[in-house]
Amino acid sequence: MKRLLPLTSLAAAVALAASTHALAEAERVINVSLPLGPESQQGIGVLKFGEELERLSDGRLTIEPHYDNALGAEREVIEGMGLGMIDAGIASTGPMGGFVDEFLLFDLPYIFENHEHAYAFLDSEHGEQLAQLAEEQMNVKFLAWMENGFRHNTNSVRPIEHPSDLEGIDHRTQESRVQVDTWEALGANATPMAWTEVYTALQQGVMESQENPLATIYDVNFYEVQDYLNMTQHVYSPAPLMMSLDLFNSFSEEDQAIIMEAAQIALPVQREASQELEQRYLGELEELGMTVTEPDLDPFREAVRPVIEEWSPTVGEELVDAAINFDY
Repeated sequence: MKRLLPLTSLAAAVALAASTHALAEAERVINVSLPLGPESQQGIGVLKFGEELERLSDGRLTIEPHYDNALGAEREVIEGMGLGMIDAGIASTGPMGGFVDEFLLFDLPYIFENHEHAYAFLDSEHGEQLAQLAEEQMNVKFLAWMENGFRHNTNSVRPIEHPSDLEGIDHRTQESRVQVDTWEALGANATPMAWTEVYTALQQGVMESQENPLATIYDVNFYEVQDYLNMTQHVYSPAPLMMSLDLFNSFSEEDQAIIMEAAQIALPVQREASQELEQRYLGELEELGMTVTEPDLDPFREAVRPVIEEWSPTVGEELVDAAINFDY
């Protein structure tokens, strides 16, 4: 004869099952911060992530993008994610060296030769180790190693054919000690400045020079306040898509897997879009009146070699060597 559960136990079991099901099926809107707009390389990647997240979760998980630093500058957003105050965001690695020394790798000049070199390194165990450090020391979860791309110099003074052409130019850097040293080694007067202040500083002549990927230069209309575009390709700039680790851990294992899968599907889409935009905007920036210069990069590499030597012990000499010599 089958034993029947007491009515109270049966009711409790039904309630538990119902609440568990409700929890598993809970809808959630994830707020995502972006420094740039929806048509940028960042926007394309984040919107693809949101599209896949919604598809894989049958509409339960969606995103709400917040463009153009609406939730704060990159450093503030990264700190906000670590504190659980901001859900998720895409940001350059520039401010991260202030939290984790190893991330200064991406401020070092002329480490990566091309996109394939950078992708191979980031998609290897080295990228996984850096992501783990971000979890442990920044309390953020890396979802995908998206990118801003290679960075190039613009200025309002003169074309840059040789490092000596930067002599005396007031140049804005990200808030990174390595970047300051790099531009000073190239002869510029380097000053760290928050991203949200850069356009106005260039417009008012407080700063004369800055550096960014081409898509960013176009997206924020730097061609309005800068005359010269110099293809220096001095730094490869990742822009990882991240989430508050506390928020990520609050999801079920099933939803965590969905989040990671959505990000990995979006990753090649974002990288491809970044490269396509780079080529498109090179022509468009020239059409908009910028004078484009393609200098010989060997003198630039030689000029900044002492910066790599000085910072390698801080970043980790093995990590720097692995990046420079990574077989791709």
